[in-house]
Amino acid sequence: MLNQFSKAYNSYNPQNRSALQLIAIPAFNDNYIWMVCKHDKAMVVDPGQADPVFEILKRYELDLCSILLTHHHHDHVGGVVELKQQTQAIVYGPAKENLPACDQALTEADSIYINDLELSFDILDVPGHTIGHIAYHGNINKTPVLFCGDTLFAAGCGRIFEGTPTQMFNSLQKIASLDKNTLVCCAHEYTLSNLEWAVTVEPNNETLQRRLFETKRLRSEGFTTLPSTIADELLTNPFLRSNQSDVIQSVNKYANTNLTDQVDVFAHLREWKNNA
Repeated sequence: MLNQFSKAYNSYNPQNRSALQLIAIPAFNDNYIWMVCKHDKAMVVDPGQADPVFEILKRYELDLCSILLTHHHHDHVGGVVELKQQTQAIVYGPAKENLPACDQALTEADSIYINDLELSFDILDVPGHTIGHIAYHGNINKTPVLFCGDTLFAAGCGRIFEGTPTQMFNSLQKIASLDKNTLVCCAHEYTLSNLEWAVTVEPNNETLQRRLFETKRLRSEGFTTLPSTIADELLTNPFLRSNQSDVIQSVNKYANTNLTDQVDVFAHLREWKNNA
C-alpha cells in the first residue's frame, strides 16, 4: 500500500527506546533531517539547521554520535558546525564537495560503520544535483534504507545544478536498481506538488492517481509522506519511467518533438518540471 510507512516515522517513540528508530525531523519550510537512534545514541542526515536536532536530543536525552552529509547545499549542512562543536559527533560527507566540516570524506568505493548504533552504510556516487552528491545505503531493522538527499524525491528528482542530464539519469537508474523494498529517505516534503505534476505526465496511471489521493489525505492530517519506497517510485515517478510509452508520448507532445532516447526524454521531463 502506498505511503504505508509515513505515520510510523512522524515522531520519536520513547516506549521503543531499545530499538532502532528512524525519524523525520522537520526543518525550514519543507526539509527533513533524518535521525536514527537507539538507547541514548543518535545520528542525523543532512542537518541544515541545528536547533531542531538539539530539541530532539534534549527532549529524549540522546547523544549525537554521527552526522551524515549528502551534498554541500546550505539547507543540508547549515547546522553541521554548531552540532559538531556541541556534541563532537563524527561528520561523514562527499569527498568531491566543499563542506563546512567533514572528518571522513567518502566516495562510492567506501563504506562506513556507525559503532554506537551498529549500523553500516555503503556509499553511492549520485552526481547530477551537485557534482559530488552521494547517498548512503544500508539496513535498519533488516529493512533496506537509502538516504539520498536531493537526488531522488517522492515522485520527483532534484534539479540539475552542477551535473548533466546524463549524470542525473544514471544516478537515478543506479538508485532504481536497488531492492524494491528500500525506504527512500529524501530530504524534502515535495510529494504533493510532485504528484500533481506527475499526473499531467501520466493522466491514465491509476496507481499514480491513488497515490495522489492518499498523499492529500496524509498532508491534510499533518503527516509526512516519507519515506517512500523504490517500488512506489518505479510505479509513479516520471523520472524513473522515461522508458514508458505514455511518458514518452507526453514528453513529445510537450516538447513538440519525437524523442526516443531515455536520457533525452528524462532531460525534457526535467525541463518540463522546472517550468511547471
